[in-house]
Amino acid sequence: MTTHDRPRPTRAGRPPAPPEKLAPTAVVAVRKLFAAETPEFFLLLGTTVFLVAFGLIMVLSSSSIESRASDGDFFAQATRQGLFALIGLPLMLLASRAPLSFWRRWAWHAIGLGLVLQLLVFTGLGWGNGYNTNWLRIGSFTLQPSEFIKLALVVWLAWVLTTKSHLLHDWKHVALPIFPVAGLAVFLVLLGNDLGTAAILVAIVLGALFFAGVRVRVILAALAAIALPAWLAISMSESRSGRFEAWLSGCDPDRLSAILYETHCWQSVNGWEALAHGGILGVGLGGSSAKWSWLPEADNDFIFAVIGEELGMLGAILVLVLFAVLTVCFIRIIRMVRAPFAKIATSVAMVWIVGQALVNIGVVLGVLPVLGVPLPLVSAGGSALVTSLVAIGIVLSFARHRPHSLADDIPVAGSPRVTRSSRIVR
Repeated sequence: MTTHDRPRPTRAGRPPAPPEKLAPTAVVAVRKLFAAETPEFFLLLGTTVFLVAFGLIMVLSSSSIESRASDGDFFAQATRQGLFALIGLPLMLLASRAPLSFWRRWAWHAIGLGLVLQLLVFTGLGWGNGYNTNWLRIGSFTLQPSEFIKLALVVWLAWVLTTKSHLLHDWKHVALPIFPVAGLAVFLVLLGNDLGTAAILVAIVLGALFFAGVRVRVILAALAAIALPAWLAISMSESRSGRFEAWLSGCDPDRLSAILYETHCWQSVNGWEALAHGGILGVGLGGSSAKWSWLPEADNDFIFAVIGEELGMLGAILVLVLFAVLTVCFIRIIRMVRAPFAKIATSVAMVWIVGQALVNIGVVLGVLPVLGVPLPLVSAGGSALVTSLVAIGIVLSFARHRPHSLADDIPVAGSPRVTRSSRIVR
């Protein structure tokens, strides 16, 4: 061997590693990122990614005409949605690597940040779309704080209910601090005239109480206490009361005034016509006629109508099947994990994502009044997409390992950490 053929020693006196051992480093990193022990992890991950990809295609199709009219570019809205997907998917994968203790540690910080952001809506940073004021706008960037409140509730409700698990038989411990904090969040969202998001927040809280094992009579009492403020919120707003009146009448022009019909039935009637036009097989991807300025919010609240028109009943059933698969994944993870925190957090995420999907589809079908909530993972909307993906990432972090490797976080008497947490809650 000549002098030129000998490996040069490093400072430690050792030769460098052969090149063939350095090449697989990136491959090993990717394998660690996707490493998991349960099939539920991959089923939930695959279904989520498929729904996001499907949503990007449908946002492109449903928004192209309005994007051309408002931005001069057929791909403007779809490009924005794609950028948010590029942000949300890596965040979901990062969240799936976080340990359970991380979510417990930051639960109060998350709900506090969400409430502060929602309060900023009522400052000069607040922005509305004509129907409600529920966004923050900084230059060309918009943010919907209520979506981050939903995400914060996933971990905060799980933290409170597991910390007080031995006190849930007493309604006072159930009420504090959940009802003041969650009530403030709902109140702030209602001040921005966003009835749909407020209804989803209420469903999230009640769902968390149910899955945590709170007595049914306590949940029914809470529901009864919410009924009167909800009725007042509807009756005191001409827009909300009009939507409910139109819904109760079935948008029958013979039972409604011309003004009420034109104002509150236009979107629903055109959504029904789009679904009827699609038939069984649909008119073909991109062939919707409703998106030509006939159907308001075609790429957002009423994207399911465009799916039904372009892909037909088969496309609509596909969406239902995908959300059914998501539900099965959530339920399997709830049954699989042992940590109460993970069970409740997964339940809250399920109520939020699957429940909101059912509300959105129910609105398009006319089963529910128009509430203005997007179809999770599918509709246009950056804040909604990113927060939904992070919530699924939290659930993926619980599903990554088999139950024996997840520490049971039942509060232990005498533990300094548990005692301090209990003091904070009380």
